Amino acid sequence: QVQLVESGGGLVQAGGSLTLYCAASGTIYSINAMGWYRQAPGKQRELVASISSGGSTNYADSVKGRFTISRDNAKNTVYLQMNSLKPEDTAVYYCNADIRQFYFSATARRYWGQGTQVTVSS
Repeated sequence: QVQLVESGGGLVQAGGSLTLYCAASGTIYSINAMGWYRQAPGKQRELVASISSGGSTNYADSVKGRFTISRDNAKNTVYLQMNSLKPEDTAVYYCNADIRQFYFSATARRYWGQGTQVTVSS
């Protein structure tokens, strides 16, 4: 069994900063890509940022230059540093991870966290 637990969301004024955390636990052999998505009310879930096991990153155009994704492989944790926040960043943020549970199976399955609310006031 694998669990992803997010934390760090909250209410912040426009221009402020927040850091989101997501820790994976359970039966884990290795973790491939990890990432953050978000879903605003009435909108589809969208990719915010992703990071490979080697540290290569990818960002949505809307957050480039403002958000930074990073990971600590020893802690099975991914972070999202969010700066210069805007009201349009308001959403529920979900982390995910592509996890390989067993050394004898090359199959990796995508797991999701429960989501954490980020609200940016104007």
